[in-house]
Amino acid sequence: MAKKKDLDLADILADTLNKQAKDQKVAFFLDSDEAPTNVEGWISTGTAMLDVAISNRPYGGLPVGRITEITGLEQSGKSLLAAHLLAETQKKGGVAVLIDTETAVSREFLDAIGVDVSKLLYVSADSVEQIFDYCETIIEKVRTADRDKLVTIVVDSVAAASTKNELAADYNKDGYATDKAIIISKAMRKITNMIGRQKISLVFTNQLRQKMGVMFGDPWTTSGGKALAFHSSVRIRLKNMGQIKTKVNGKDRTVGIKVRAQIVKNRMGPPLRAADFEIYFERGIDNYGSWLGVMKENKIVKQAGAWYEYVDIDTGEVFKFQSKDFIPMMGEKVELREQIYKRICEQTILQYKNDTLDIDAMEVDTEAPGEND
Repeated sequence: MAKKKDLDLADILADTLNKQAKDQKVAFFLDSDEAPTNVEGWISTGTAMLDVAISNRPYGGLPVGRITEITGLEQSGKSLLAAHLLAETQKKGGVAVLIDTETAVSREFLDAIGVDVSKLLYVSADSVEQIFDYCETIIEKVRTADRDKLVTIVVDSVAAASTKNELAADYNKDGYATDKAIIISKAMRKITNMIGRQKISLVFTNQLRQKMGVMFGDPWTTSGGKALAFHSSVRIRLKNMGQIKTKVNGKDRTVGIKVRAQIVKNRMGPPLRAADFEIYFERGIDNYGSWLGVMKENKIVKQAGAWYEYVDIDTGEVFKFQSKDFIPMMGEKVELREQIYKRICEQTILQYKNDTLDIDAMEVDTEAPGEND
């Protein structure tokens, strides 16, 4: 009886708050489809292993209606990963918007990785104030014109943007270091609520900066203060793990890089997970290159020297291959690819439990995730 009274009181409170708000509904029960906490959809990053690591579900990716920050040092793949998000948005029938502060976009490369440049809305911004003015204008226009339309806005990058005061000042004048952080802090408080009720994803790229004199903990920080990190639902830190080389006319030629994505913040799934993937200069992110490593870690495939062996769990057929044959095999054998992907998801997706944890049996790592992780 007491439980029924509590439920009735909760309904009364929800109705009262919604009447008080007048213009919009503000009080929800979380099992309702109307609740703003519901994710309207997911946008693939172009690599399935990173999608699973972020969303903790099959065929996930970055959440729609949320803010994402992609950080890393130079040549770590930040702009490329953001460009793949634009391409995936277009594949879903959405609108892709690129707000560029670096003026270093290659139209040919965007076309090569799948972006329809004829439908990509490119916006040039000179200052931090302009970035957020444009973002607000886009969000408001989408709300009034077609609020159910999928829209992805990529800001590349926060680090390259100056404030209006900084642009107007002489090079030898200081005193504008905090302006950028203050502007971003005010803007993020406003924009976070604006996109939450729409199918708009806002993605920022940002550079890592090294803190001076840090001996312990994480020695890295990002440009523009802490507001962007605070308001982001997902933060991805990219690290260049080395070059991919091939022989051309008897000489080594660098054709790509290996990248590790560390998820340093995640409100969509378990944080502090990592995913490796490969970037090729001619075609962008390779989706299948990282699968083999995950299969080895989870004992889905057996290795004997340079050869791998995978057993089809449905037919019992044995597939023997070398690493160079894996990517073409995944492209050709669709049913096998789907089976492997399903097994990877079963091994890597965290199943939430309501069990009591044995605290004494847990090991605690006190070191913060750094660039070398």
